[in-house]
Amino acid sequence: MAQSTSEYYKQNPKARQRRQKQQSKYNKTNNGLKIRTAANKLNRKLGTYGNGDGMDASHTGPSTGKLEKPSANRSRPRKGQRYA
Repeated sequence: MAQSTSEYYKQNPKARQRRQKQQSKYNKTNNGLKIRTAANKLNRKLGTYGNGDGMDASHTGPSTGKLEKPSANRSRPRKGQRYA
């Protein structure tokens, strides 16, 4: 059985630090900024941004109005990625 990504990073602190450093750099790039601001804008539009309801705008399309739990939302592979 395959191990989940979160379990891997919990068990490998050096790998987790490296990943956090990579993510920090990526989030500062133009593409990372664009993705993050678009997600925040959609969550504000749907009224779920910062209200603590634990819901997230779906990542299935550029401007969807579907709300779902973040765990389900982020578990789907992105375009160009395969299922584990």
